[in-house]
Amino acid sequence: MDVRRFDPMRLAAGGYKALIALESYLKSCGLEGGLVDLVKLRVSQINGCAFCIDMHWKELRARGEAEHRLYGLDAWEEMPWYTPRERAALRWAEAVTTLHEGHVSDEVHAAAREQLSESEIANLTLAAAAINAWNRLAIAARMSPRDPR
Repeated sequence: MDVRRFDPMRLAAGGYKALIALESYLKSCGLEGGLVDLVKLRVSQINGCAFCIDMHWKELRARGEAEHRLYGLDAWEEMPWYTPRERAALRWAEAVTTLHEGHVSDEVHAAAREQLSESEIANLTLAAAAINAWNRLAIAARMSPRDPR
């Protein structure tokens, strides 16, 4: 049963194309693709976007990402297998995503600056903003993941 409310690609084509252009930029901004995809999956988990969780999980597996790292992502702070750079990026993306809890703290920014350049932080912020937009679009449209069977 299709429960999709609307087709954003068709009904908001200009905005959809703008988000695609942002994704194109992010692929060439200098951040590692695997890092961006890890951030996209984590932000999608926070937002509860089933469509994007499914998509980014599959993309990371296709990149060769280890399953144990994906299974542990929602508890990344407790897991030993994320690098300091990944931890800084995940912490930053989470802070950008959960702004309703307050501003991005100076402490989170300082931790990010230990692992990421100013340019990388700016681009990571764009990546977090983009996946937050995609999540909200997919959730509002009630897009659901495809059944793998």
